[in-house]
Amino acid sequence: MIYKIRIILDAEEDIFRDIEIAADTTLEELHNAITQAFGFLGNEMASFYTCDDQWNQDEEIALFDMSESGDQVRLMNETFLEDIMTEQTPKLIYVYDFLSMWTFFVELADIVEKEDGRAYPNLLFSFGELPESPPEKKFKADPSFDFDDTFENYDDLDFDENWN
Repeated sequence: MIYKIRIILDAEEDIFRDIEIAADTTLEELHNAITQAFGFLGNEMASFYTCDDQWNQDEEIALFDMSESGDQVRLMNETFLEDIMTEQTPKLIYVYDFLSMWTFFVELADIVEKEDGRAYPNLLFSFGELPESPPEKKFKADPSFDFDDTFENYDDLDFDENWN
């Protein structure tokens, strides 16, 4: 089976790519297809995140395991597209380059039969030019959070005061 997927940059203006990719490929192969479709070098860290219908981020699927806690992290090269993206769960969030935070919405548009003679992944359509830098994120602050209270209560923090 072939997945037709739309990858949309999280920006005010419309910038997206439509690709076809085999359902039995890994998320690492989807990562490579996305970086090529948008013209990235592909040499930065990246992760996919499962999400709900409202794009609320859930589980991370990382390019590399960078965790220090010993917790198992799902990896792109071990996770198959058809196991994570289905008609019931058609959405993923993709973040490329954690310093710049290029953020994309990835959505399954259609599932079709493989066409003989066609190479996959296949870029179907490209709309909009990628800006020089990622769109600025507008985060909402929690007005009830008191920074002064947090930094005055060292007993609650999880580190040794005499570290140097």
